[in-house]
Amino acid sequence: MTWQYRSLLLLCLLNVYATLKSDNEPKGPKVTDKVILTIKIGDEEAGIITIGLFGKTVPKTVKNFIQLSKKAEGEGYTGSKFHRIIKDFMVQAGDFINGDGTGSISIYGKKFADENFKLKHYGAGWVSMANAGPDSNGSQFFITLKKTPWLDGRHVVFGKVLSGMKVVRKMENTKTLKPSDKPVEDIIIIKAEHIIVDAPFSVHKTDAED
Repeated sequence: MTWQYRSLLLLCLLNVYATLKSDNEPKGPKVTDKVILTIKIGDEEAGIITIGLFGKTVPKTVKNFIQLSKKAEGEGYTGSKFHRIIKDFMVQAGDFINGDGTGSISIYGKKFADENFKLKHYGAGWVSMANAGPDSNGSQFFITLKKTPWLDGRHVVFGKVLSGMKVVRKMENTKTLKPSDKPVEDIIIIKAEHIIVDAPFSVHKTDAED
């Protein structure tokens, strides 16, 4: 075997490896920050949900979520409730004003405009802004429990659950009151924490893993 042939063979193998590696790498948005939510259901701590945030895709929306995560109890997400649970659809939180879905305020004022709709509700575990119509974003957000394409172009997606979907499923399966969809037992965000990601990384446009 000549050295030219060996070199050509090595080059071919490297190209195949690079192609396979590229195919396995996520093609989705990049996570620039994380917010960790510690959850309590009733009197028991249920666990931790880690949300990856897409600061390069929707920087204004992510900044709002981060700042509200860093604020003290009563002024942001710490101490607030998941006030609405709809099985096989979504769990909703973020009303730290009234705790029932009637209150919402952003760091920019009462509300702010839809930043963009570049991302979709690709499956379970995607995090999106709740609103009362176009350009009415405040503090409320929801986590999807399945793919919800009818929300695309209407709600701004800004994050994905990186770990803790088991906790989200626990919330999904709690008993609720009708017609409000309010959980019978209070579901509280005991603590919200922000973590900067040193090396941003991409995620797949698929369901979040349990």
